[in-house]
Amino acid sequence: MTEPKTFTLDVPGAVLTYDVRETETPGEHLPLFILGSPMAAGDFAQLASEFTDRVVITYDPRGTERSTLKSDGEVSTQTHADDYHRVVEAVGLGKVDVFASSGGAVNVLAWIVDHPDDVRTLVAHEPPLTSLLPDRDMALRVQADIVETYHREGFGPAMAKFIQLVMYPAPLPEDYLDQPAPDPAMFGLPTADDGRRDDLLLGKNLATMPLFEPDLEALRRSPVRIVPAVGEQGEGTMARRGGLALAEALGMEAVVFPGDHGGFVRNEWSPGNDPAAFAVKLREVLAG
Repeated sequence: MTEPKTFTLDVPGAVLTYDVRETETPGEHLPLFILGSPMAAGDFAQLASEFTDRVVITYDPRGTERSTLKSDGEVSTQTHADDYHRVVEAVGLGKVDVFASSGGAVNVLAWIVDHPDDVRTLVAHEPPLTSLLPDRDMALRVQADIVETYHREGFGPAMAKFIQLVMYPAPLPEDYLDQPAPDPAMFGLPTADDGRRDDLLLGKNLATMPLFEPDLEALRRSPVRIVPAVGEQGEGTMARRGGLALAEALGMEAVVFPGDHGGFVRNEWSPGNDPAAFAVKLREVLAG
């Protein structure tokens, strides 16, 4: 695979930055668009490097890393979905296969309803689909509390609550919000408020994404091949439960990938993840 080429794209409300990794051995494979939210292109570099036989597209969501916002307006599931369509149009290579993780796996469900001709196969890895969970009302309250904490106290306290939420290994009990707030220092997070309020996840995504309800009837009729997926680790966590709920709603079984919620990257927090093994599974699923 060649070194990635970086491009920018001026879209309503933002300037997006995306990368295209071309291949020196073009074959029959469609381009692969790898995306997440709020994860940016760099979070998928290890996975992208495993696909040397096809063009790979990665990008930074608006408001994240190299992609900038032009204003302080709302960023919603639909906004991200429109951005995916614009990136694929700008690349100009036609239909793509998609691996989408976390919030990205939520947003793509709006994209493929609006633009089904953009995508052949969608692998939706651990979408935290609050609207499909039996504890949705509690989950909505908890996520709204995180957003309120962010605007009131700043990044550290809010991110500590977010980490506590995504690690919780079961449906949320009714008294979840009665527990003491976690200490940000426990997670190596700042305890002081630096005054910034530009974090995409805490300031915008969590304000809108939990309210998103996928159009299940349209997804069931979609010509796009949809593959709900979960990690083999993290049983009971919200994102994993979301992936299982999506599979159930579409009348299929979720595919199990190696590793945890971020099984496509090995780092200091998840040293046991194996991106190469993850890529083997993804290649198998895409081959269908």
